[in-house]
Formats: sequence, structure tokens, C-alpha cells
Amino acid sequence: MSDEISELPTTYRYFGQQFQLWRQAAQVRRETVAEATSYSVDMVKSVEQGRRKVPARMAEIADEMFGAKGILLAGLSHLKRDKFPARAQDFMIYEERAIVMNWYESLLIPGLLQTEEYATALMRGWCPPLDEETVTERVAARMERQAVLTRTPPVALNFVIHEAALRARVGGPEVRHGQLLRLLEAGELWNVALHVLPYDRTVPAALSGSMVLLETAEHEHFVYFEGQSQSRLTSDPDEVSTQTQRYGMIRGQALDCAESARFIERMAGEG
Repeated sequence: MSDEISELPTTYRYFGQQFQLWRQAAQVRRETVAEATSYSVDMVKSVEQGRRKVPARMAEIADEMFGAKGILLAGLSHLKRDKFPARAQDFMIYEERAIVMNWYESLLIPGLLQTEEYATALMRGWCPPLDEETVTERVAARMERQAVLTRTPPVALNFVIHEAALRARVGGPEVRHGQLLRLLEAGELWNVALHVLPYDRTVPAALSGSMVLLETAEHEHFVYFEGQSQSRLTSDPDEVSTQTQRYGMIRGQALDCAESARFIERMAGEG
């Protein structure tokens, strides 16, 4: 499955497949559907590929044309966008079950610590661009995830953030300033340990990208990586062990919590 297809909402793809199967079983051409519904052939194709949500009028006419007897129409109420990109959905499931998370970020603020303004700026800067509805929904989902910070029973959260992520002016100076203040607030939570890795303490292991080490209540251990357009969640013991060692090396070079808070305070004061 291509990265482009895997990012499409699951419900859109499922409905599109059903739409196509009913159309083919009824031996109706896309051109015929387009003409009857006053939509373009490309629109019909996009619906079948899950790239567009089916318009209600198209679904109503197609249901009758294909002899679906209301089955297609029944699917309309279930059409909704996925909260998260398909490539990250497995990780989100285990994040909800976590009792310990060790998170290292080299270029971005961890999602659990992002302000709404920072997250919005990231989403709006996505390439290729996301539509505004998707941006709004994904930002809301990211904010919902942050309940893990104050969840009961509490989750032990350890973050190491590279200085590069703190200096990136995502969304502009005001958004960055607000984000730095948010990090200071989060660092005051008793179950959150927040460390900064300055440029002059950077070790080679810190240059290989971000990672999240996660332990669930069932004592399952996972490591999660995320890149430009791919991500990976694995419980392979060798991989988890390797990344745990790397995380330990990175954290060992980072500032302690008090030093990190003072570091962030200085950056916030710089404007």
C-alpha cells in the first residue's frame, strides 16, 4: 500500500470500495454516475478511491442506480475522518495504555507538550497541504492526547528535547514564546521529567532521529520511530534494547530538570 493511500481516512476507503463494488455489480460506468449526479467523473473516481467523502446526493442516486436497497445510504452515517494518520494509529492505541514513556525529540516539540497554536502551525505547514477540516480535527485529537499528562493512575513521562527543537520558530516568535512557557508549565508536573540536550552536549546517538520508548500496564515494551512519511512501532526485544541504550546515552548528556528549566527560561526571555 502506498504512503498516499495509507494516509486516507479508513472509513472513506471502505465506503469507496463498497461504492465501486456495487457499481461494477450493476454494470454501471463511472461516466453514467457522473452524469446522473451532476458531478465529474474525477469526483466519482475520488470517492471510489477514498480520497473524497461521498456527497449525500451522489450516495442517494447511486444507491438507487446500483439496486443497493439502502445499503450504501446506511454507510453515510459512519463516514468520518481518522483522528490520526494511519501510520500512527497503532502507536496511539498503546500510548493510551502506557505507564511509562521515555521520549526523545531532535527537531520538534513532543506532541504531548505542544500548544494548540504550535500544533496548528505544524499542521498548516504540512506538505502536501492538508485541508482546514483535517487540520482542525488533527489538532483537536493532539490536544485530547495530552490528557495523559494528568491521567489517573499517573504515567511516568520523561522527555529529552534537543536545543534545535526549542530554537525552531514554528508559527513565528509569539507561538514559539508561548510554546516555551508551556514547556515550563509541563515540567512542573510531578510525574514529568523534562530535559534539554544543548548543542554543545550533543552525542552521535542524538543525531539519528527521534524515538519514543513505551511500557504498558501489561509490561509490554515498544519503541516508536517517526520520519518524513513513514513510522514504525515495534516490540522486537533487540530493537527495544538498542534504542533504550541510545536513549540512556542521550539523557545522560542532557541537562537535569532544574538546569533545563533555567535554559528554557533564558530562551523565553530572549524573545
